[in-house]
Amino acid sequence: MSDPSPRTAIIAGAGLAGSLLAVLLGRRGWTVHVHERRSDPRARGFIGGRSINLALSTRGITALERAGLAGDVLSEVIPMRGRMMHDRAGELTFQPYSRGAKRAINSVSRSGLNLLLLRAAGEMPNVHLHFDHRLEDVDLDSGDAIFVTADGEHVTARSDLLIGADGAFSAVRAKLQRTPGFDYSQSYLTHGYKELTIPPAEDGSFRLDEHALHIWPRGGSMMIALPNPDKSFTCTLFWPTEGDHSFGALPETSSDADIEAFFRREYGDAVPLMPTLLEDYRTNPTSTLVTIRCAPWHWSDRIVLLGDAAHAIVPFYGQGMNAAFEDVRVLDELLEQHGDDPAVVLPRFTERRKPAGDAIADLALDNFIEMRDRVASPLFLARKKLEKVLSGLLPGTFVPLYDLVSFSNVPYHEARKKARRQDRLLAGGAIAAAVLLVVGGVAAAVALAG
Repeated sequence: MSDPSPRTAIIAGAGLAGSLLAVLLGRRGWTVHVHERRSDPRARGFIGGRSINLALSTRGITALERAGLAGDVLSEVIPMRGRMMHDRAGELTFQPYSRGAKRAINSVSRSGLNLLLLRAAGEMPNVHLHFDHRLEDVDLDSGDAIFVTADGEHVTARSDLLIGADGAFSAVRAKLQRTPGFDYSQSYLTHGYKELTIPPAEDGSFRLDEHALHIWPRGGSMMIALPNPDKSFTCTLFWPTEGDHSFGALPETSSDADIEAFFRREYGDAVPLMPTLLEDYRTNPTSTLVTIRCAPWHWSDRIVLLGDAAHAIVPFYGQGMNAAFEDVRVLDELLEQHGDDPAVVLPRFTERRKPAGDAIADLALDNFIEMRDRVASPLFLARKKLEKVLSGLLPGTFVPLYDLVSFSNVPYHEARKKARRQDRLLAGGAIAAAVLLVVGGVAAAVALAG
């Protein structure tokens, strides 16, 4: 008896999640067709997008390991072991991300990573990449996808499974939004973002500590900077649209003197490092920040959403890419466990990943408030120190939320639940909790953690 013909998948979107999924499905023996509305970035060496670098942590690394690509990716990253806080006077305070000295989140080039994934997928004989293919329509009964080429030709693609990995404004999801019972919501922050640049020093070195994520918290507004492999830093302003410290208060049409005076007042230590500040501020776009939620993430046994198409989140926990890669890993694991049967897998995928997607969306919004408003607070710093003490005295029992999110594969919603239980340990006061540990011992602390 001959083997059954291989399953066929259509992936809409050749971004990070779509490219990684193409590799994993290709390794499983599926015939995979990836359709992307943009031109082939392998011919021009980059891919457009919102930000040129991203934070890669444990969840993303685990998915890359499953595809056999983690080593290649990690050889190109820059580890960041904590936050470097910059106050208005230029004083610096370093906050390690974790008690574990070697734990770090990794700054990685968005375009470089996407190119690596696309090249890995393109080398597989059963993976086919189609560029300049814009998704125009989906037949929900058959799962057929209709694409339009750059020449205006209509192409109908048939498959066993259509995967919407086409981003926050997904065309696949837009089709599902018209179906009865499909829930969808989007919520924009009153803040936007704009990117600036700190170039390498004249000797080619970094101008700031490259092993930290730099933050200029200003209470309601902030600037951050992440290192790049070329020794530059990408700075991002996260400002309200209106108010004293906002894009509305400092439009791009402001005079050179007004822009420079504002930055010298608020980010004085950064200004000497930014020779293209005026040009960058005027010419780089100001973009919006959106959270998108929907349910279910699948339709029948033929269509599934993942990544930003299912759960676009704001970037303040550095988990957008990691969450998308975790979607990919979980979907691949479920296919392996259930004989590549979408009818069985897709409902289980929605059941497992929807709560996690909602949780990381909430956590990312909460972390924005922490980064811009709380990180410079003495009480916040004291609490963080206590959390590290507790995690050292109770390894595996008390784990700070940041560690659960960034340095584990515990589902986001379970991580949040565990963190809330741990908060009860601190609810009676930081000093009382610390004394209890020292005097009452581990058993008492565990009992209080409940």
